[in-house]
Parts: sequence; C-alpha cells; structure tokens
Amino acid sequence: MTDDLSTADPKLLDTIRREILDSYDEEIELGFEDDRLDSLDGGTESGLDRRFYFRELLRLQHELVRLQDWVQHKKLRVVVLFEGRDSAGKGGVIKRITQRLNPRVCRVAALPAPNERERTQWYFQRYIAHLPAGGEIVLFDRSWYNRAGVERVMGFCTETDVEEFFRSVPEFERMLVRSGIILLKYWFSITDEEQAMRFNMRITDPLKQWKLSPMDVESRRRWEDYTRAKEDMLTRTHIPEAPWWVVEAVDKKRARLNCISHLLEQIPYGEVEHPPVQLPDRVRHADYIRAPIPPEMHVPAKY
Repeated sequence: MTDDLSTADPKLLDTIRREILDSYDEEIELGFEDDRLDSLDGGTESGLDRRFYFRELLRLQHELVRLQDWVQHKKLRVVVLFEGRDSAGKGGVIKRITQRLNPRVCRVAALPAPNERERTQWYFQRYIAHLPAGGEIVLFDRSWYNRAGVERVMGFCTETDVEEFFRSVPEFERMLVRSGIILLKYWFSITDEEQAMRFNMRITDPLKQWKLSPMDVESRRRWEDYTRAKEDMLTRTHIPEAPWWVVEAVDKKRARLNCISHLLEQIPYGEVEHPPVQLPDRVRHADYIRAPIPPEMHVPAKY
C-alpha cells in the first residue's frame, strides 16, 4: 500500500474509511443505548456536548492503550475495584475501559455468589485466584467488599464475620501493595432519586430487565441500611496504601470520563517503542487450488 493516501486506489480508501467507522460503531451504539434509556423516563441529561464526550472518550481510550503497553512492557500488576450501589454505572465505565484493550492483558472479574465449598474457605481465597500476573490489569466488577455491603445488609453473614473482615481487609490490601500490586478502589455514588429512576428505566426497557434481580429490588427498600454500611466501609477501609476514590456518578458520561482520567493519573506510564511491522509476501504454490465450500454450509445472507 502506498504511503500517500491521496494517490491510493479509491476502493482501498473506501475500505479504510469503512474500517475506521466500524471501529467506532460500538461506542456510538453504547451512546445510543444511553440516550434511549434516558428517553424512556426522562433520565438525567449530562449537559456534555455529544461530540466533546466522544472526542474525550476516544482520547482517553488512546491513553488506556498506551497504559496497557506500559503495563505489559514493565510487567506491572494492576487491580482496580469498582464498587457502588446497583445501577450506579460501574458496568458502563468498565465497558469503556476494556473496549479497545487486549482482553489477554485487561480482564474483568465479576464473581457470582460463592458456592458451598467457597463458603467454607478463607473469605479472600476465591478472589486471590483472579489477581493479575505481571503485565496484566484486572478490573473487579464488585470485589471482596461484598462482605461489607450486600452480605452485611442482606444478612448473608454475621456481624462477627463483618468485624473480622474489617480487621483483615486493611492488612490484606497492604500485603497486596507490598507485593508490588497497584491497587485502586472506586466507589460510584448516586442519589436515592437517581437509583429509583434507573431502576424504573430497567423495568420499562425489555433489553435491560435482566439486570434487575430480586436482590436489586430488595436493595431499594433497604437504601438507608446500604448507606450506613457504605459509610462504615469507607471509614474503616480508607487506608493510605489503598485509599477510596469516590466518583460522582449521577451523570453517567461525566462519571466515565472523570474515572478513566483519574485512573490514568494514578499510574505513571510512558511510550513503549514498537518495532515496525512488515507484512511478508504471501507464499503461493502453483499446485494449490482452493476447495469450494458447499452452499449448505453458508449462513443465509439475510442482510
């Protein structure tokens, strides 16, 4: 391919243009999803210019790719915890962080409720298996802080268990940090009114109803219990080695940009030089004839 695109084949230029547009389509679709949900029940308007939001998000995602390269190059181990009430927007920011990253480098850990065997283990044991090796980033969509939140509020553990957790978690996190793990903890904060609105949107939208579990519904009734549990958790586990960072998340778009920008500022990174990639000439053999694919094996071309 020629280096001067002005003299390139128009068909090739059209192909390149389509590839670039396709690479942005996922984010545009996610943006449309947000707008559609907002329109269902008069959701909170961000007040951000749409072009500015996408431009900033793409810029930050470009920086995330640079951070990913640096983490791989330096064999860093990064753990980011995302906590908050149901519908606070944790999943939305995680989607935007991982969207353009290599899933072999940056992965999401979203653990289900513990099974019978796991309930008999040391509480932190099942989380340890998901910690990163060198050159990896792990995003916990909810974490060991379940014990201080949903488990405590819903009565899935005893107050003795909770007190033991609060004694253990600072030492556990200090141990992680001493071992060289970069640990970041984010709490996504929304108001009572905002959560009610988002729950109502989920009830209304058939594409989102699966997100509303019986536990979520019960959490609405226990808003104040969750508030007390959250305040206790932040007070007792906000340590210098692993402080909590609170993201104001009523405005989803601003929350995403603020969180990603802050995350990037917490890990010093630089440019990693990559050797230029040269595509080799394809080997061709005169005796090779491509076998035809039977028509019945083709997916019907409905579109």
